[in-house]
Amino acid sequence: MRILVTGGAGFLGSNLCDRLLHDGNEVVCIDNFFTGRKTNVAHLIDNPNFELVRHDVIDPFKFEVDQIYNLACPASPPHYQYNAIKTVKTSVMGAINCLGLAKRTKARVFQASTSEVYGDPAIHPQPESYWGNVNPIGIRSCYDEGKRVAETLFMDYHRQNGVDIRIVRIFNTYGPRMHPNDGRVVSNFIVQTLKGEDITIYGDGQQSRSFCYVDDLIEGFVRLMKQTETIGPVNIGNPSEFTMLQLAEITLKLVGGKSKIVYKPLPSDDPRQRRPDITLAKKYLDWAPTVPLEEGLKRTIAYFKTQI
Repeated sequence: MRILVTGGAGFLGSNLCDRLLHDGNEVVCIDNFFTGRKTNVAHLIDNPNFELVRHDVIDPFKFEVDQIYNLACPASPPHYQYNAIKTVKTSVMGAINCLGLAKRTKARVFQASTSEVYGDPAIHPQPESYWGNVNPIGIRSCYDEGKRVAETLFMDYHRQNGVDIRIVRIFNTYGPRMHPNDGRVVSNFIVQTLKGEDITIYGDGQQSRSFCYVDDLIEGFVRLMKQTETIGPVNIGNPSEFTMLQLAEITLKLVGGKSKIVYKPLPSDDPRQRRPDITLAKKYLDWAPTVPLEEGLKRTIAYFKTQI
């Protein structure tokens, strides 16, 4: 198939491009390089089945494709808060432009949504049926609400125009090609430890997350797009839960060195806990993560050693 990947030079996008090419597809990757990096896809440039286009999804685009994966949006708090209005536009206008293209070409279109749609959840773990507990006017709202509107648009294009959609809700993911300065907890801890700096924990370190290795996540993406039993939304993430303090201690053990753990105030609207209910992923995709946290961290640390 000929497949369009928006945000294809980003952390997840570039790993997805690798997988799609490996499976024998042609891939058109578009990215405006706000957080995506050319180095993430440099190894693909000479592949005759790969095409890289510099473009912002806020502006309309035309391609003849069989599938569309919409991954375009900064996903870490420092990046999506840098220009909050631009973040909302990327989620909303990007979704509209992808859906318009899918409607015209009759392509199956995939929306990379997020566990952030659940906000600071009052239900734990979070099933897809949970509507969330989101602050619509907070500093994280540009991302949370932008993704929620994108899901709304996908469902309305499906109901009104018969567009063939798939929606995934991504929980914390880590692995090679994460941006060293993206402000996410895994990359923060690894980079700080490799540099011998103090490991910064916000709050008391007891807030928890689940961490899914990128290869597992991409496998879930591909399976969701191949099957026809559900359009989603489907949670994709690792149901194993770790506190920030546990993650810091594991990172310190694997990297070594003399870094100390220091505590700073918790940012506004930071969720206390986040863990996916993956019942639907197991049912419809026969999917569950396979890479344990320590193994995934070893691979990610090896990557960051080449970057620092």
